[in-house]
Amino acid sequence: MSSLQCFTAEIFTNSRSLWKIFYQYSEGSLYSNLWMELSLEEQRVYVMRLLDALEVTDRDKRLKVARAILYLAQGVFDECDTEADVLYWSRHNVFLLYDMGIFTALLELLSMEIDNNQACSSAVRKPAISLADSTELRVLLSIMYLMVETIRVETEGDSPERKAAREAFKTELGSPLYNGEPFALLLFTMVTKFCSMNAPHFPMKKVLLLLWKTILFTLGGFEELQEMKVRMREQLNLSPLPEDSIKVVRQMRAASPPASAMELIEQQQQQKRGRRSRRPLVKQDSLDTYNERDPFKNDDARDEEDDPEDVDSGIEGEVDPLDRDVIIQPPPPPPLRPPTERVSFPRGLPWAPKVREKDIEHFLETSRNKFIGFTLGNDIDTLVGLPRPIHESVKTLKQHKYVSIAEVQIKREEECQSESPLLIGQGEEEVEETPAEILYLGMLPSLSQYVIALLKLLLAAAPTSKAKTDSINILADVLPEEMPITVLQSMKLGIDVNRHKEIIVKAISALLLLLLKHFKLNHIYQFEYVAQHLVFANCIPLILKFFNQNIMSYISAKNSICALDFPHCVVHEMPELTAESLEAGDSNQFCWRNLFSCINLLRILNKITKWKHSRTMMLVVFKSAPILKRALKVKQAMMQLYVLKLLKIQTKYLGRQWRKSNMKTMSAIYQKVRHRLNDDWAYGNDIDARPWDFQAEECALRECIEKFNTRRYDKNQNSDFTPVDNCLQSVLGQRVDLPEDFHYSYEMWLEREVFSQPIQWEGLLQAQ
Repeated sequence: MSSLQCFTAEIFTNSRSLWKIFYQYSEGSLYSNLWMELSLEEQRVYVMRLLDALEVTDRDKRLKVARAILYLAQGVFDECDTEADVLYWSRHNVFLLYDMGIFTALLELLSMEIDNNQACSSAVRKPAISLADSTELRVLLSIMYLMVETIRVETEGDSPERKAAREAFKTELGSPLYNGEPFALLLFTMVTKFCSMNAPHFPMKKVLLLLWKTILFTLGGFEELQEMKVRMREQLNLSPLPEDSIKVVRQMRAASPPASAMELIEQQQQQKRGRRSRRPLVKQDSLDTYNERDPFKNDDARDEEDDPEDVDSGIEGEVDPLDRDVIIQPPPPPPLRPPTERVSFPRGLPWAPKVREKDIEHFLETSRNKFIGFTLGNDIDTLVGLPRPIHESVKTLKQHKYVSIAEVQIKREEECQSESPLLIGQGEEEVEETPAEILYLGMLPSLSQYVIALLKLLLAAAPTSKAKTDSINILADVLPEEMPITVLQSMKLGIDVNRHKEIIVKAISALLLLLLKHFKLNHIYQFEYVAQHLVFANCIPLILKFFNQNIMSYISAKNSICALDFPHCVVHEMPELTAESLEAGDSNQFCWRNLFSCINLLRILNKITKWKHSRTMMLVVFKSAPILKRALKVKQAMMQLYVLKLLKIQTKYLGRQWRKSNMKTMSAIYQKVRHRLNDDWAYGNDIDARPWDFQAEECALRECIEKFNTRRYDKNQNSDFTPVDNCLQSVLGQRVDLPEDFHYSYEMWLEREVFSQPIQWEGLLQAQ
């Protein structure tokens, strides 16, 4: 489903009435003409008249004009015969609207709606919020979303003017041009205002979608991130990346093929007997098999690798009806392959191994203690007295040594803190004004509020969450004024509500992942600051709660009605919808939206737990292993990769019996996850003996983060090392920012605070 389909609720059935509204503000001079028949100059004239009509004080008239602009942004669908025509005219009109300054006018109207205290107080007092409470907001956000998403996507036929407009719009959205802050911060303010119950009528789905696309446009997607990472490593004189991670993941194949016919018969016998037994061992080669016929179909109801702890927990004790049907029906035989195709399969591991410098130091310290009896500190070059095999080991480790950008940034920050403690807070460092830097600077004062608000919305939209009376109402922009009275209307509303929640989860997961990746590239401590707020707001158990469900049912959910998708619904005749057709759903075997959300959440969980001992132990304490193992049933390579990464970091803490009972999972980890040459993850012989002191580790990290934020961003702190200006002339010559209303009451202030107050000269002399 394309992103343009997310706003089908704003498609107006009576499009001719919108056309009349449009020409009403064009003086009706060319009412008989169609939009497609007008010249570009005539179109610009009419858009200018619509822009002037947006400034009227009458709210109803302003809403009619906004709807007419929305009709243009949606591609004047009443005049189009095909879906391609709708998309073409939508793109043409969006660039025209941006060129005429419509976005700036819409932004002013949006700010007015956000600051409309009367509407907010009225919504707070209402017992139930519906679509009617956010009509104007939804229209404005729909137009802005269509403009951001359409201009963001580059096509082959774009003219140089459109490319220049795209770059200008990108710079405009990412710069602090809107009240001194980027456009994304205005949307973040709407999110926090909604979650604090001060504006329960805000349409959160549209706000989150627009916020996600704005961040994606201004900061860049994953491919742009990869290019930025390559350029930054070149600037820091670091070795190039060993591979392109995006290409490697795209070439991966899913593991764990469906069960064979013999295994299916054996499982049927197990179900009849009511007890379980072990399946025959699966060869390692079978893990490479990829089920091209149906990569998302479940193989069996229970994984043969379940250990007794999983059985006792009751998480995987019963067979889901959907899985049972898959077990009973054996899959058709795979198509015949030519004998040469087997030879063309890629061989070897997909990732080049990596070694950190501290890993080499630790290896040499252990070797020196063993063979020599003393250590040399941080020396990784001196090998005197060590046997020849140790020399070869160190050589191999250095060949795969990888220095990350984060390590360089941490080292530089330590040097700044140690060499110039007297310059803390003075802003001596030259910081490049990248879009990520500008966004972080704007988010810094209220970052914790933004993170908590996003996680609250994610919790409310999670499929495993139970409805509570005190929870956030995220259905304000999906529930109609009158509740459905027929079965068909109830089914439509149920599908719309589920789709509504899925879109919210998709937008929040993608938004958080983008912020983490961009802040990590910009500076590691910016990433750590956001990640720590996520951890403190219980993001880890929240994501595990999200996956503690029938993940196969979630991936294969069909909460969409193809006949109502845009632009199909406005070009073709609407078929008659029945309860049977709604229950059947579409023909897709899986939902890309839900799969996308699951992968994003797994990647977020990976990022906030990687190299963090205390957070890894949280995964163990929350019993995440059986939850993550069930996610491996989804036969999609990228999702399996990030599940296996999460299992790898906690494998050595799960015990020998777990590893023995889950050898297939261990083999998949070895096959798909990057290797750290001296990481003893598979055996756990050298388990870290440090106690699990979550508070100490997080406090040490927070201290480093606070020092970084203070040194770089706190320009007006009261520190003991801050120099004091003792010159009277310079102190009196400093510019003092006064509030706007101070000028109106300046004379009254003088009379009250200066002229009417007697001066106690003796008291002043005594104070001296």
